[in-house]
Amino acid sequence: MITITTTDALATFCARAAAEPYVTVDTEFLRERSYYSKLCLIQLALPSRGEEDAVLVDPLEDDISLEPLYELFRNPDVVKVFHAARQDLEIFYIDAGLIPAPLFDTQVAAMVCGFGEQVGYETLVRKIAREALDKTSRFTDWSRRPLSHAQKTYALADVTHLRDIYEYLADKLAESGRDKWVAEEMQVLTDPETYITRPEYAWKRVKTRNSSARFLAIVRELARFREAHAQARDIPRNRVYKDDALVELASTKPTSEKDLSRSRLLLREARRGEIAEGILKAVADGLACSNEDLPKPDRSREKLQVNPALADLLRVLLKAKTEEFAVASKLIASAADLDAISAGQRDVPALRGWRHDVFGQDALRLCEGKVALAAKGGSVKTVEL
Repeated sequence: MITITTTDALATFCARAAAEPYVTVDTEFLRERSYYSKLCLIQLALPSRGEEDAVLVDPLEDDISLEPLYELFRNPDVVKVFHAARQDLEIFYIDAGLIPAPLFDTQVAAMVCGFGEQVGYETLVRKIAREALDKTSRFTDWSRRPLSHAQKTYALADVTHLRDIYEYLADKLAESGRDKWVAEEMQVLTDPETYITRPEYAWKRVKTRNSSARFLAIVRELARFREAHAQARDIPRNRVYKDDALVELASTKPTSEKDLSRSRLLLREARRGEIAEGILKAVADGLACSNEDLPKPDRSREKLQVNPALADLLRVLLKAKTEEFAVASKLIASAADLDAISAGQRDVPALRGWRHDVFGQDALRLCEGKVALAAKGGSVKTVEL
């Protein structure tokens, strides 16, 4: 197994890769102790099957720059193949401000090709490459050196089998004409906004039953401070304080460190010093927020006049389309999409792009009373009215 530890060796491999139609890519990283993922290893493989065509790149070496790899990522003539690419792409975007293109995610492609929802790499290796994966090194510490033979073998398997999976799925997509479907799905992964976490919007991820605007203003400021603090110090947000502590603070509205000491859920180190100061300021800012700037909870779901019977019919239609096209149902439409359509909303993802062709157009015709659903043998079909 070849491990690349210098910039020159990486540049040589990437020069070879630039002449190939695709390169498979995977990473190993740690995130348990930091806000941003710590890149520990990069795996690369070329279409040919020689030992020199699959390598490990050690980004922890002092004498290596990843710029040759980033130049390859910018090359429009080489497809960059990942499986479940989101976390890998976030690492490269945060580190170098780039997203590899053109991009192919085998997990998305597999869902389009009928392999189910959020299909795992191990499943695809078994079903397509007809191989078994040794997962014993899956949860090891990838930052420790030297890497064991078992770790290297495990890591390389994540890109060597990926070649067979990519070639199989690419052929299936070309035959079915669904390559454009995958291209549509790649738009989210190639959008930089996917990888940017803005502190001012962090409150929207906090789950709370209290929808009071003033309460939410305090939640917003506490979440904003936590996110900014965690980003600046590269520590997990839960190391600052967890969501349950955040909600408790928004409820108790502490005004002093003495008040913080009474918290049941706040970490000990957050009850004094810089974090304590940030908490108290956030609470004060939330309380002082003008009425015009109070956050407005999203009550659009509450206002939906969902037609339960129609929503159920849409679920039957979705199931029928899922079976007809052999596509994962969640990729076509979510339960929220179906409720929204039954309530008369039309700005819904399930009614756009390839989803409109597969499901949306018949869903609209069903809502308009132009088609009905009928059982035919073991399947459900639409019937013109």
